[in-house]
Amino acid sequence: MSRRRGIMSESFKEELAKELGFYDTVKKEGWGGIKARDAGNMVRLAIEKAESATAGIKNQHND
Repeated sequence: MSRRRGIMSESFKEELAKELGFYDTVKKEGWGGIKARDAGNMVRLAIEKAESATAGIKNQHND
């Protein structure tokens, strides 16, 4: 069975972890060391960023 590829790149996940303040935990313990709440906040922030980017693209097309 092949390993499933993640949707978010490693660098994007690291950027989010830095922004949310738990990147030190990731560096020390890996992604398995973060709290479920932190993981949820990371997903929420990623969705917000994607929605903002999508809205920006739509606005460019409407100009």
